[in-house]
Amino acid sequence: MSAANKGIPIGPPHFKIAVHALVWLAKNNSILSSAMIASQLDTHATFLRRFMQSLTVAGIVESKGGREGGYILNKPAHLISLGDVYLAVNTGTGPELNVNCNKASEQLDLEIEKILFESEKETIEYLKQFTISDLMNKIDDFSY
Repeated sequence: MSAANKGIPIGPPHFKIAVHALVWLAKNNSILSSAMIASQLDTHATFLRRFMQSLTVAGIVESKGGREGGYILNKPAHLISLGDVYLAVNTGTGPELNVNCNKASEQLDLEIEKILFESEKETIEYLKQFTISDLMNKIDDFSY
């Protein structure tokens, strides 16, 4: 099990591994293939490409095709907040609020979803305080 997969699963499923990939890209400061990143994170390149697409769409990384292609940070590591990463890899669309609840269980579901929605908003704001650079500065050795 890689360092990116240990611990309690909190947040979007690919959040921790996305952060590891971004730190690896920042450390190398060059285009890296999905196979190279995946080998460093002890995961499969196909799996990695799936969520790297989300990071590309969010403008966090740039994807370059072709034989010499791969991924590179689209902006400096100190400008990439963990909140940005969380939002990029969170494939959920947020709670669906049903205002026409007739049953007690539906009303309870609505209240739970409201609480979870607010919790997620606060989590994202908290994560925005930290950047990929912040994490890099806290780690002594980047060998995976």
